[in-house]
Parts: sequence; structure tokens; C-alpha cells
Amino acid sequence: MIYLGIDIGGANTKVATSDGTIVELHYLPLWKNTTLPKELKEIAIRIKPDVTGVVITGELADCFEDKIQGLKFIMNAVDDAFLNNVNYIDINGHIYKEGDELRNLAAANWIASSILIGKEIGDCIFVDVGSTTTDIIPITGAKHMAATTDFKRLLASELIYMGTLRTNVATIVDMVKTQQGTCRVSAELFTTTGDIYLLLGDIKPSSYTCETADGAGISKIEVLRRVARLVCADLHEICEDDIMEIARQVKEKQISLLTEAISTVSCKHGINRIVAAGIGEFMIVEAARKLKMECISVADKWGKEISDVFPAYAAARLIEKIYKNHKEDIN
Repeated sequence: MIYLGIDIGGANTKVATSDGTIVELHYLPLWKNTTLPKELKEIAIRIKPDVTGVVITGELADCFEDKIQGLKFIMNAVDDAFLNNVNYIDINGHIYKEGDELRNLAAANWIASSILIGKEIGDCIFVDVGSTTTDIIPITGAKHMAATTDFKRLLASELIYMGTLRTNVATIVDMVKTQQGTCRVSAELFTTTGDIYLLLGDIKPSSYTCETADGAGISKIEVLRRVARLVCADLHEICEDDIMEIARQVKEKQISLLTEAISTVSCKHGINRIVAAGIGEFMIVEAARKLKMECISVADKWGKEISDVFPAYAAARLIEKIYKNHKEDIN
């Protein structure tokens, strides 16, 4: 039996089988004449899963009038591609059934992850830094204690809308220090966090899966140009050492924001252990060090590739567990 998990976000669609033999990340932005329906059909034909579990976060994409329209579009694309045994996992970890509240499928990609982490690791704060957002999920007694919508999780510091690749750097810092002095940054989409972490060596070029801010490539000179524009400069006005220092300041600030949010959740729930996942695991490890908290790496336990697509892998594991227990909810 092939149990397949799919995590469909606004920018990325992640795919993994429960045994970890297939692990894929597809950059499929929903707001850009999306090829999601076509790509899902290709995945279905190629992998031929017996059972598919799906978690969704892409309903928030601004090509949709509201979340319901987004959910229906995504579900139609999935249903057209995978003709049977498709299971949508809602925010409570239940399998969606006709007549259930459709909104319970919105922003539910972290639920399978938290169930798997709670069962296999126990009490912790599960932190997943992806390309776009960061989930900070408190887990006690093998149950997640998080709020159930993105809005409520933002209010509770359980969601931070910043990630490792796609975040506009100008939303993280408003000022940076250069050799010429402290400088305000341009509130423009000139550079993203992918540039920062590629320059600093925290990610590999193969991990830079989204488009760049200017549509150019990811060679060092192209990345340096984009970061220079953060302070409205070009490479004739600012040197490489200054640009690298700006990158280090951006990283420091993002880790500081992450540390602050984890601390808020830790104090609220009395949890002092972190489990780190996602392409931005390196930031979580540093935040844990600053907080003097134990940190367990998903990459160390399951592998780096699985860590990068953990919601999809966890969805596959959850669906496998449910089906092997005669579709009974494991919660």
C-alpha cells in the first residue's frame, strides 16, 4: 500500500509517502495562473497512491475572494487528479466528511505534524520554519494546544508570517548599519530572505525554489545586487563586506523575532523543549540556544528532506495510521 501525504500551500505543494521513499517539493504559486491541477494529475499518475491524505493552507491566496472559494478550488483540483481514497484532514485531525464545516480544512497543514510529534516525542513546542511562514505549536499530553485559525494563531504568537525564502526583507528590518552609518531601508520588494540565507550559506542553491524579487538568477553577483537595493544602492556604491554585514543583521533580527514568539508560547504553556522542522531549522536551533532550551531536530530524526516537507510526511503517516485502524480517529 502506498500512503501519500500532500500539503497544498499558497506557494508550495509538498508531497511525501509514509515510508519516506518519495519526498518532493513543487513551487506552484496559486496566484499566478497556477498549474496546480495539471501538476497534481502528473503526481497521481506517477506515484499511483492507494490512499491520499491532504492538508491545505493555500486557501488564503489573494486570487480567491475568500477562504471557502480557495478551499473549493484546491479540493476540485485534488479530486480531479486522485480519483479515489482522498482524505482531507481538518484542523482537529479528523477526516473531513460531506456535511462537515468546510472552514475546518483551512490552515490545517500543521495539525498532522503536531499529532505525529506529540505521539513520538511528547510535550514540546513544535516549530516549523518554512519558505513563507513559521508555525509555533504547543503540544502537551500528546495534544496540540494551538488556536484553530491563522488569525487566532497570529494573536497568540503561534504563527509568524515570515520564512526562509519568500519574506520581503523590508518587513523584518527597518534600519541597518553600514560603514557609512545607520540607514533606513526601502519599503519595496527588492530582496527576500532567500537572498539573505543563500549569501550566508545557510541554504543551498537547490533549496532556493521560488522566484527572486527581480526575476533574475541566484548567482552571487545577482544576489548581492538585490540586497544592495535594500538600502537603495548598487554595487558601485556599497561594497560586498557591507552587504554581507546587512545580511547578518537581517538574520539576527529574524532569529530575535522567532525567539520572542517561542518565549511567549513557552511562558504561556510552561514548555521548555523545542522540536525543529522546516527549511529554516537552522534559525530554530539558534533561537533554542538563546532561550537555553532543549532542541530536537526533525532532520536528525527523520532526515533533512523529510524535515523540509514535514506536514506532507505527517499527513501520510496519519492517514496510514487511520486506515490501519479501520479509519478510526487516533485522537
